Amino acid sequence: MESVIIIGSGPAAWTAAIYVARASLNPLVIEGDISNENQEKGTLPMGQLATTSEVENFPGFPPGRLAEFVRSAVPENRLDMLPPLTEQHSATISGPELVELIRAQAVYFGTRVMPGDVVDVDFSGTPLVLIASDGMVYETKTVIIATGASANYLGLPSETRFKNRGVSACAVCDGGLPMFRNIPVAVVGGGDAAVGEALHLTKTASKVYLIHRRDSLRASKILAQKVAEHPKIEILWNRIPTEILGDDQSGVTGIRLQCTAGQEEDSIVSLSGVFVAIGHRPNTSFLRGKIDLTPQGYIARPIAFRTHTSQPGVFAAGDVADDYYRQANTAAASGCMAAIDAERYLAEMG
Repeated sequence: MESVIIIGSGPAAWTAAIYVARASLNPLVIEGDISNENQEKGTLPMGQLATTSEVENFPGFPPGRLAEFVRSAVPENRLDMLPPLTEQHSATISGPELVELIRAQAVYFGTRVMPGDVVDVDFSGTPLVLIASDGMVYETKTVIIATGASANYLGLPSETRFKNRGVSACAVCDGGLPMFRNIPVAVVGGGDAAVGEALHLTKTASKVYLIHRRDSLRASKILAQKVAEHPKIEILWNRIPTEILGDDQSGVTGIRLQCTAGQEEDSIVSLSGVFVAIGHRPNTSFLRGKIDLTPQGYIARPIAFRTHTSQPGVFAAGDVADDYYRQANTAAASGCMAAIDAERYLAEMG
């Protein structure tokens, strides 16, 4: 019988583990599995940070000789999980390095780690039951679910080729990086998220193209009006991307667009960055019918400013329950909250 099991391996999961371990509750983290299926679904261990090349907005990592620190802090048998540690890139922490450091901190305080994916749960009684992909069955008093969310991409082979080399799914995370400053970029989408990202990028990019497959935006009217009137934004109506253009040396150099109305020929727009803003999908497929979810599939948290779910003893942290902020900082903060909520729940239950 476990006291706390944490499902996930991003900043929410490892932060929760740090707090639970320091409370002497001996947490177990089921961190996911490196498999072809998870790679295709975008649900590999370490979450979205595993595919983030540079992280400039996580507190505590100013520019410096970070490669030396990473080598000293991450266990040697985990270093091959990281990009090559060269001094050329060490001024800014990378996503994989950051999450490995948080993981190492959790393990240092006594967190136990198991590979594998949780594929089914039974929250109908006590104890809570988790069934893993390898057939293991776990029983626990509390569960913290921190399985995150995966960005929706266009599904183009060229898009995959240039991820982190000019293609991103988060303008707030990556828009301020040097590779996107003072250059033309594009945002693909037409909802509030896409419009918000286009407006955010006007602070750093020289020009922003907003590419939408229809002739009107799905975004709220006030946001739609803002982008229509912004001098840096050009809306390309009735267009869908069919290819991200670029090369190995420069990364993204342009985008090929197909017209969705009429018989216009394909067009090419020269730019150096493409931000895909067509939504996220929470990693909650194994929870359907077992816990309350929102219409969008995120875990519902019925108590404001708490991480409690519809099931007693089950808590949710990070992007799996957050359809608004979706930042490493907010995920880590909610991991801390979930750990405290779980600890207090256990204390109340005696």
